[in-house]
Amino acid sequence: MGRLNNRQILLGVTGGIAAYKAAELVRRLQDQGADVRVVMTRAAQEFVTPLTLQALSGNPVHTDLLDPAAEAAMGHIELARWADLVLVAPASADFIARLAHGHADDLLTTLCLATPAPIALAPAMNQGMWRDPATQANLDQLRSRHINVFGPAEGSQACGDVGPGRLLEPDQLVALTADQFPNRALDGQRVVITAGPTREALDPVRYISNHSSGKMGFALARAAVDAGAQVTLIAGPVNLPTPERVQRVNVESARQMYEATQAQLDRCDIFIAAAAVADYRPQVVAEQKIKKQQEELQITLVRNPDIVAAVAAHDPKPFTVGFAAETEQVADHARGKLERKNLDMIIANDVAAEGIGFNSDNNAVTVMWRTGELSIGERSKSQLARDLIEVIAMHRYPQLA
Repeated sequence: MGRLNNRQILLGVTGGIAAYKAAELVRRLQDQGADVRVVMTRAAQEFVTPLTLQALSGNPVHTDLLDPAAEAAMGHIELARWADLVLVAPASADFIARLAHGHADDLLTTLCLATPAPIALAPAMNQGMWRDPATQANLDQLRSRHINVFGPAEGSQACGDVGPGRLLEPDQLVALTADQFPNRALDGQRVVITAGPTREALDPVRYISNHSSGKMGFALARAAVDAGAQVTLIAGPVNLPTPERVQRVNVESARQMYEATQAQLDRCDIFIAAAAVADYRPQVVAEQKIKKQQEELQITLVRNPDIVAAVAAHDPKPFTVGFAAETEQVADHARGKLERKNLDMIIANDVAAEGIGFNSDNNAVTVMWRTGELSIGERSKSQLARDLIEVIAMHRYPQLA
């Protein structure tokens, strides 16, 4: 069921007594990691209020095709593009008929015509309406357009009849929705990534830092989300937007990053230490700005906590991936770090090389593990991140490779 993690599900709710099940369906989809937005027809609002589904989904419920407020934010075309899948549950006989004939007279039918995403319908209606040849012809027409039909179930109906036409239960609908998506490398896995530099204060206005832009760590966060993971990104001070569907924790110093990392370890399957953490910090931080009063200034530095080594020593230990940003003897230094810190994998790169150092948009690395290594040539950090996530997943879960 992890296949729904980070998926964007547009839930359409049409009129009928089964609309009450939409509330539970929203919750069950979210439990599996989906981001759910709801569109309701006018008839659906007679059975369940938009406020109920808004409270459960955490997003505004969309009801009108020509809503100025909605169009100023996420209009109907943006909603259609946003969805990874459109699920209409319940789908009434009237809605099925209008969709089969290409109507676009309300928000939900318009979205279904405009979306590039797959569409699935979960019918719910009286057994006589379900059996009617017109309904069956409409469904055949929709199936011919590659629209999936989930159910219906058979049993007692609200009207007192017994037969086919009951909406499937929420758990069944969630399972069928998950089946519409392929397995991904990190479905449902919890990944923690550190990114960017740290700043170690000298006084209220000065600090020691490095040239890390955070681009590699942020690219890894995006790639891990695309692979289905739940991602927490612990970011040093960088000027980068938070990737979609990523939980971001901002820190400044190495000690803050260490504490933020430790707080995540009991719910971490994979840890990727992409941050350029300062190895040392000033022993004393001046309370006021240091004045230029002498020719020389001596500052005593002390060791910062080793974040990635602490993660690798944690019980239970997540699959721990380090980075080795080196300027010489890259392979030797990286393999020594791999063994010394008990890492599962290390990613080595030469930050002195032209075009692939700090702040660049490209990179080239060598991935090392205890029994082997893999060189990945220069490419964009976005593509490299996708390649690295694939390698990490293959070694973390070899049974799925």
